[in-house]
Amino acid sequence: MLGNYSSTTEFYLLGFPGSQELHHVLFATFLFLYSVALMGNSVIIMIVCVDKRLQSPMYFFLSHLAVLEILTTSIVVPVMLWGLLLPGMQTISLTACVAQLFLYLALGTTEFSLMGVMAVDRYVAVCNPLRYNIIMNSCTCTWVVIVSWVFGFLLQIWPVYPTFQFTFCKPNMVNNFFCDRGQLLKLSCDDTLFTEFIFFLMAVFIIVGSLIPTIISYTYIISTILKIPLASGRRKAFSTCASHFTFVVIGYGTCFFLYVKPKQTQASEYNRVVSLMVAVVTPFFNPFIFTFRNDKVVEVLRDGVKHCCHLFRNQPCPRAAL
Repeated sequence: MLGNYSSTTEFYLLGFPGSQELHHVLFATFLFLYSVALMGNSVIIMIVCVDKRLQSPMYFFLSHLAVLEILTTSIVVPVMLWGLLLPGMQTISLTACVAQLFLYLALGTTEFSLMGVMAVDRYVAVCNPLRYNIIMNSCTCTWVVIVSWVFGFLLQIWPVYPTFQFTFCKPNMVNNFFCDRGQLLKLSCDDTLFTEFIFFLMAVFIIVGSLIPTIISYTYIISTILKIPLASGRRKAFSTCASHFTFVVIGYGTCFFLYVKPKQTQASEYNRVVSLMVAVVTPFFNPFIFTFRNDKVVEVLRDGVKHCCHLFRNQPCPRAAL
């Protein structure tokens, strides 16, 4: 029970409008994007763990970022794909809805914390390279990652709890492909204005709070790079930051539009498009951003492909059965 007058035990996810044929096309498209996101981010985790050339703080943080991308997209996309195959509306239990919303927000908060940490790591690497190994030692990196995960999960307990304490007296149909908080608040007949304002302040604290060290770090990074006399030196220094900077622009851009707004109950079409960017498109592009724009990762992948081809080429042919 969600309140004195509410007996809601499940919700209906309206998903995407359109015909069944359109749903089949969307299913194939999103299944492809989801599969590539899983494989690409898994490859990043694997090569960081296996190859000694990537045993550095930057790639340690990158592997955790890849884990976050896999978890974030896996919380949303399988439910969305199942809904596209169903002929009618998709049902989701109250417990599953609470779990999905909490994990989605907690992982997103952890990711923002980690992006801020990665920006500071790039600042130390470019602006203070002689002390980089001392400052960003293994103990420091481990504790920073642990704090980011714990912070993300603890901070989202309170915002999720009051969302499901409202009285849901309207039809329990969520106009999205997952349990979107803004659409859930629309179902309540209570006054949610104050709660929405608190959610807005928390979104500002999380996103802007992690964006400030990112902006400060890149201000110093750009200033330092411009002082390098040789063009090759400037290009090499910037190449170590380009992939993270690209991811920051995409990640913060989409989430600013989705969460940093006083009115959480915004148009469902707007929320659906931006949610797709966060849950599907960004995890899909993450492996490409951090591989094709990083010379060392490209080198490791190229050597891995050569090694696999060498193994297959030298494998003896199986004897024919007598």
